[in-house]
Amino acid sequence: MRKAKTGLGLVLIIVLAAIAVLLFSGKKRKEEPEVDLHEGQVLINDGFNDVWMTPYEDVEVNSLKKEDFGKSNGKVYYTGEDYDTVLGIDVSEHQKYIDWNQVAASGVKFVFVRVGYRGYTAGGLFTDPWFRTNADGARAAGLDVGVYFYSQAVNVAEAIAEARYVLEQIEGFDITLPIMYDWEKLEDVEDARTNELDPSIVGDCGVAFCETIRAAGYDAGIYFNRQLGYYSFDLSRLKEFKFWLAVPGDFPDFYYAGNIWQYSAEGEVPGIDGYVDMNLMFIKKPEPTPLPETEETAP
Repeated sequence: MRKAKTGLGLVLIIVLAAIAVLLFSGKKRKEEPEVDLHEGQVLINDGFNDVWMTPYEDVEVNSLKKEDFGKSNGKVYYTGEDYDTVLGIDVSEHQKYIDWNQVAASGVKFVFVRVGYRGYTAGGLFTDPWFRTNADGARAAGLDVGVYFYSQAVNVAEAIAEARYVLEQIEGFDITLPIMYDWEKLEDVEDARTNELDPSIVGDCGVAFCETIRAAGYDAGIYFNRQLGYYSFDLSRLKEFKFWLAVPGDFPDFYYAGNIWQYSAEGEVPGIDGYVDMNLMFIKKPEPTPLPETEETAP
């Protein structure tokens, strides 16, 4: 009987010790702070998926709110209080003849005209055949005019050559808006010279183009969609230039602030046969001037 009691006591001691270990380890786990795997990151939509991204600290963040936008007759409008907005379009040879007086009468205030492009196979430089007609016609109708160049540069030297080509083409034209760099990845084009190009090279090309334009005394900017903006362009190196966001839809949900938003490629405007790209330009309103303090006078 003594041996049985001794054995039973030993089992009881072991069970109590195990319970104590479990309680202690559980308490220890509770006391350990949970690790935030996404600390310092933000959740963004890159055009295909929701992904976590570490944002640039020195690039202005988009402060626009979805509820500050509406849509009427196919045109998006802004109802918020922080910006004035202006309606615009962008055009190329694909629109062919445009009645610019009708365009202006419809409420369009600005246009970006394609000045030219680089070929995607041999890489030649070409002027848009409708550039001069469009630029002159838009200015004569009272619109503000900027230009863009469709790039397929594969290195910095080519991007600089493109900028210089643009400067030659616009000599003598009244350009009132920035000159924009439009590098686009060609999908499903097997012989495109930009296939497999390292994204960092695309970013370097954008910087080189914009800096060359600025050095000539013009404002410069860069056009991009979500994929290029998040994965190819180092926006911290481009923050001194204008951002033209290609984000189709009813709200520009890009994480960083943009100056111009291309919200549709299927707009319809009087004076243009077929579809045209639609844009809104955001002009930040000045902060209200505080009233001067006045000294109280004795009655």
